[in-house]
Amino acid sequence: MDDVVAQVAAGIWQVRLPLPFPLKIVNCYLLADDGGWTLVDTGLNDPAGRAAWDAAFQALGGRPSDIRRIILTHTHPDHYGMAGWLAAQSGAPVFCSPPERAFAERAWLPGAANERAITAMFREHGMPAPLADVVADDIVALRAMTQPPPELLSLDDGAALRIGPRQFRTIMTPGHSDGHLVLYCDAERLLLCGDTVLVKITPNISIWPGGRPNPLADFLATLERLAALPVALALPGHRAAITAFAARLAELRAHHDERLHRAEAAAGAGESAYTICRRIFPVEDLSSHQIRFAMAETLAHLEYLAGAGRVERLVGAGGVRYRRAG
Repeated sequence: MDDVVAQVAAGIWQVRLPLPFPLKIVNCYLLADDGGWTLVDTGLNDPAGRAAWDAAFQALGGRPSDIRRIILTHTHPDHYGMAGWLAAQSGAPVFCSPPERAFAERAWLPGAANERAITAMFREHGMPAPLADVVADDIVALRAMTQPPPELLSLDDGAALRIGPRQFRTIMTPGHSDGHLVLYCDAERLLLCGDTVLVKITPNISIWPGGRPNPLADFLATLERLAALPVALALPGHRAAITAFAARLAELRAHHDERLHRAEAAAGAGESAYTICRRIFPVEDLSSHQIRFAMAETLAHLEYLAGAGRVERLVGAGGVRYRRAG
């Protein structure tokens, strides 16, 4: 069971759940809370994820009914997908920020509007129609792994949370998602940071239909906000715990500065976002799931550059192109 559950701090256990795409693992956290648990994030609802939760509770000598509440850092499917299933097992309420509730309703409730909007956006920006259709099919498959949808209750920026002996406060960290929340314990300089800060890999910063228009600007502002926090230990949604927190923030800023320069150069005299994406990412080596994120992240960088006056957005009958300014 050690590969599923590990104690990462006093009264905090990391539960590593499998994912059916290259990221492979999502980290969820059980925090001891007055004879039960507060759960932070949930994994995807598929047979492998449910089996991992069964193994986790067996290893800890508990059961799902011990969960007192579920807090979602954000409602991307690998963090949100099993919230409804676990809520049904436990009776626990599920909390997230209001923007994340809006995203979940837009993306994961039954209906095809979300994938139609994404397909239209990608085609407008140069993605070939057959690939855009595969991307839509991927989203339909992901939606199936978020059912049943939970009832979502609001958790706002700056909320105070007592979890067991610890006092946390929520901090809104938009960028990776519009209403991403992290939980910070001042007394221990402890941060549950979801996907806002990751080690070795960079959080995906993407534009999606209906979302905030400049998520990279949001993310860079989030990094500045987090830089003011003294953090001794950050527990992320993927990969290893982070102890050199300030240094990692600096690395993320440097990464996006370099990526912005590459996108600006790739725009040249005028190219579609899909062509620019192909110049930045090894698209031929990526799955359709990875291409979806590469394309949406390229758009986020191009829209940031457009807002900064470094590229021009050109809209015509053939779709949207970006041209290096000057």
